[in-house]
Amino acid sequence: MSVMASSLTFTADGPERVLEQHRLDLTRYCYRMLGSPFEADDAVQETMIRAWRGFDRFEGRSAVRSWLYRIATNVCLDMLKGRSRRARPMDLGPSGAPVEANLHTLPEVTWIEPIPDHATGDEADPAEVAAERETIRLAFVAALQHLPARQRAVLLLCEVLRWKASEVAELLDTSVASVNSALQRARATIEASGLSENDPAPAVDAGQRELLARYVRAFESYDMNALTSLIQDDAVQSMPPYDLWLRGREDILTWWLGPGIGCRGSRLIPTVGANGSVAFGQYKPSESGSGYDPWALQVLELGDGKIVELTFFLGTERLFPLFGLPPRLES
Repeated sequence: MSVMASSLTFTADGPERVLEQHRLDLTRYCYRMLGSPFEADDAVQETMIRAWRGFDRFEGRSAVRSWLYRIATNVCLDMLKGRSRRARPMDLGPSGAPVEANLHTLPEVTWIEPIPDHATGDEADPAEVAAERETIRLAFVAALQHLPARQRAVLLLCEVLRWKASEVAELLDTSVASVNSALQRARATIEASGLSENDPAPAVDAGQRELLARYVRAFESYDMNALTSLIQDDAVQSMPPYDLWLRGREDILTWWLGPGIGCRGSRLIPTVGANGSVAFGQYKPSESGSGYDPWALQVLELGDGKIVELTFFLGTERLFPLFGLPPRLES
């Protein structure tokens, strides 16, 4: 969609209604910039406040959409100043052996956080749905964090939102040549990561739904033989905020039967997707002997009829309310 497609008309609608229709698109953009749904929400709120305060002075001199993206970009750039990039455990070093001694938290690292699919919209156009899922995937959002903040904005505006270089140059108060140069460098960095904004993110079909149903049954019964048939040989597992990540089904299952044995007897509750992938709330048997306590938001990546990646996000106090999951389960 062209940046000029949505121009502001001063009607009986108040500024709140005019501005709110852009909230969803701005949330997507800010999440990709910042790597956190909570920070994205803060950035959009600040954008709306600044826009509301300046609404009378705006006077429809340009498209409201481009005006809002200019504000949102400046808000995000301000938030990114002087801080380290968000990351996934796989960004920080090689995989480790599945032993508890390798389990460490890194207080100086701020982790990529998942976003519910409903926060990124439900377009009617299947092509738009597919494009949205591809560019919100955890691995792609993590790859974006390797870019300097302005390069990140240029790549998102040009490659994801399909703005013209001249429109991006105007938004960033720079030249078209500078935009094209930044875009070239950003593309090279993303390509070096082995990812692309055009990587396919396959929709969940009937076969994959059956695969997931089998996974839930196998995980809840802690049936390692069944899980072996469902997890790809070279699958990857990570557990933010721990820096340890595992590569290979053998190491994953060794972990589950070793340091992770406390997951035996867990319940999995399906929830809305996360970053275009399937997600479950995991509840472990309570140490009180009654009911189940929240443990992790499991996000699964599927491919070639197998589970290829498992991310266990352990920050349930923040994430379970965001994903509409109950604080605990009764027996």
